[in-house]
Amino acid sequence: MDKIENKADLYNMNLPKDLKYLNIDECRKLAAQIRRTLITTVSKNGGHLASNLGTVELTIALHRVFDSPADKFVWDVGHQAYTHKLLTGRAAQFSTIRTENGLSGFPRPDESEHDAFISGHSSTSVSAALGIATAMKLQNDPHHTVAILGDGAFTGGEIYEGLNNAGKSGTNLVIVINYNEMSISKNVGAAAKYLSTLRTKEGYHRTKSAVERVLDKTPVIGKPVKKAMTYSKDALKDIIFHSTMFEDLGFEFVGPVDGHNIAELEEQLTAAKSLHRPTIVMVNTIKGHGYPPAEANPGEFHGVGSFEIATGNPDVVATDSFSTVFGKKLLDMAYDNKKICAVTAAMKYGTGLQYFHKALPRRFFDVGIAEQHAATFCAGLASDGMIPVFAVYSTFLQRSYDQLMHDLAIMGTHAVIGVDRAGIVGEDGETHQGIFDIPFLTTIPNIKIYSPSNYAELEACLEKAALTDEGLCAVRYPRGAESVLARDAECSTNYVYEQNGGKALAIAYGRLYGDLREASDILLEKGCKIDLLKPVEIFPIADEIIDIMKKYERVFIFEECYEYGSMGEKYAALTAGNTVCKRVALHGFVAHGKTCDLLDEAGLSACKMAEKIAGSMNI
Repeated sequence: MDKIENKADLYNMNLPKDLKYLNIDECRKLAAQIRRTLITTVSKNGGHLASNLGTVELTIALHRVFDSPADKFVWDVGHQAYTHKLLTGRAAQFSTIRTENGLSGFPRPDESEHDAFISGHSSTSVSAALGIATAMKLQNDPHHTVAILGDGAFTGGEIYEGLNNAGKSGTNLVIVINYNEMSISKNVGAAAKYLSTLRTKEGYHRTKSAVERVLDKTPVIGKPVKKAMTYSKDALKDIIFHSTMFEDLGFEFVGPVDGHNIAELEEQLTAAKSLHRPTIVMVNTIKGHGYPPAEANPGEFHGVGSFEIATGNPDVVATDSFSTVFGKKLLDMAYDNKKICAVTAAMKYGTGLQYFHKALPRRFFDVGIAEQHAATFCAGLASDGMIPVFAVYSTFLQRSYDQLMHDLAIMGTHAVIGVDRAGIVGEDGETHQGIFDIPFLTTIPNIKIYSPSNYAELEACLEKAALTDEGLCAVRYPRGAESVLARDAECSTNYVYEQNGGKALAIAYGRLYGDLREASDILLEKGCKIDLLKPVEIFPIADEIIDIMKKYERVFIFEECYEYGSMGEKYAALTAGNTVCKRVALHGFVAHGKTCDLLDEAGLSACKMAEKIAGSMNI
């Protein structure tokens, strides 16, 4: 203990080992330092603030009770693991979080041995943790696996699949439920209400523990009475509180416990650890704890850009964005057409649907973090004559692929998917880049896919998809605002063909078309003219687009898409033997960093496009 000169200094400790040497007061000082570090860093780099401020004491207690990396921590989503990073030897690098070549905003096993499992999507932790705990059991490893998840995860179906298998697994599995009444938007549904009612059990558990402590100290009759109470407690509990769902599934249940009281947390976590069987620990926390603006508006401070610490005001208010335009256009259409419904999976604000919710709440449905259910729910709405529009991030749409295929496409019912954050999204990294929706959506028979390049096209495509087209339609659009060059371009819901007297043709869709026009201007200054083609209804591929491509010996195709299954791959196959296609796409998972930098590194900035074309044409 004497070896620690500054016991509660985040930057002068051997972490996480030295945490066990601190007393409770020193832990509180450390918690305060961690909060200052979180606020300072996120105010500059952006990131997930409210969720991390709410789990500071919990994370300290976890590392004092368990022994990482021998004990494995699995964080659900992972956006609440910043304190975990600070306490596992990454404090000196923490200022680089979410920047290129810096720390990831989510757990990554290749970043630290203390990160047991990568995560970025919700409701996966129990399944992953059970797999790890089972592997440890098979290898006679006596250590524990700990899954830490927010109550918002209980709006996603995979959690229940995991719990159903985990409760009677006989593994050293501890599941910590961090209850704060929030996921990203406020939690909805029966599961959220159920977890809320468990808070009322706190008095019962405290009274039970106090009575047992007294009986343990009572001579002669104490132990027999305690034994009798043990046999009758299940019946008594059923009468007063009924059994919890978790106990019915085979878990021990501990809590609720104050998630900001380190001593209480350690007591309950130690009890859970000592049971050596699947155990649920319920922890009550306040999202945004310790920073008043985040406590007052936890939804707004879930994921933020840079902001001013003193006021909590973000540097940039994202009202000028594709998401906002989408949400407002959908509301305008819904005023005129009473069949239009809006559906979201816990992303009301992120997808711009807050306007719809406020104006037409009866036709607005937030289903929680349940993208699979959302897609089939839309199929049900559509089968009885409604026009559902499901707004969802590209990365989360991956989770509902089977439902899109089986429940929507086969029936031929009419529904619209608003694919938000299509393409590179930047600092959130591999788990969130929207670069796979085209490869998997284009495998669905009879689907129509639009990729507008500016706001006007987005509005036109949404209107056509919802009110004119039939069957399953997707309208995909990027994060952020339209570019000036894309805005000033000709609009269409089919395609735009710009003939400039060029010997080569360059193709781009979505926001990249603005960069392609800029690349064309750069080349023109060098005396090189190129023709441009902007597909807007990108799938199915129009015969006219292939006919245009076949006019040229050389075609350049640029897209924010994984190369296998990309539109460029399809174009090349359809023009084989007539045209040489030079394709620039993405070759795999894309790391975190600023979107503009990542696009440039991928050869998709205006300058890199111009270089690619000029180099191939020997200019």
